[in-house]
Amino acid sequence: MRQYSPDLTPPWKKPQQPVPEVPAEPGLVVEEAGTGFCGAVIRCEAGTVTLEDRFGKHRVFPMEPRGFLLEGRAVTLIRPSAGGPARPTRTASGSVAVPGARARVARAGRIYVEGRHDAELVEKVWGDDLRIEGVVVEYLEGVDDLPSIVDSFAPGPDARLGVLVDHLVPGTKEWRIAESVTSDHALVVGHPYIDIWEAVKPSSLGIEAWPRVPRGQDWKKGVCRALGWPENTGAAWQRILSGVRSYKDLEPELLGRVEELIDFVTTPA
Repeated sequence: MRQYSPDLTPPWKKPQQPVPEVPAEPGLVVEEAGTGFCGAVIRCEAGTVTLEDRFGKHRVFPMEPRGFLLEGRAVTLIRPSAGGPARPTRTASGSVAVPGARARVARAGRIYVEGRHDAELVEKVWGDDLRIEGVVVEYLEGVDDLPSIVDSFAPGPDARLGVLVDHLVPGTKEWRIAESVTSDHALVVGHPYIDIWEAVKPSSLGIEAWPRVPRGQDWKKGVCRALGWPENTGAAWQRILSGVRSYKDLEPELLGRVEELIDFVTTPA
């Protein structure tokens, strides 16, 4: 004989299991179940919640039962209690902060950054954003290695490659090497500065301007001499890096290029 379950109620008529109620605290990242819109909570009022995605787009949704997904699981958003602890609302890059968010599993795509100082600066300002997006930053020792890295990486639609290069000015060696990268799934951008040090605003370090170093001299040591700093470039960099608290301390020529790379790597081809 066939065995039948004693419960013959159709699945769509069965009562749904309760799901967690989660306060819609500012910065909480959720996905609206019906549309798939993913963003951080920026406002909660009158039974609705406003989400902002990573491109700055806002959408308002009703806070219905089981209306959102948090880390892939259905939740019901509720209005947060008054007087809760204050949380940071922005990261160092100016993005919406996501307190307590787990790092996303790393994407196949990568961002390569030329120079250790460059990589440290990117981590300090964009580190929170990169972990949430699952983007790994790799160190590129020199731009001469770029063609072989692109070849071995073999960028594709699901594994895009972004590269940040120093002193990317038309006519330079760096420019010619960057131009040799022709893959549709690789993007090479750069800033115009001789070194990443110059991408930090002088006012953030308490100096009037970056010194002009005569051609033929070591640029970093020349800067240290002109500013009266010890000729220890490692210590000088730590002094510079400590003056960077957020994106506001960086020149727009660098900000735009890093944001462009993050968007390129995280946007489906």
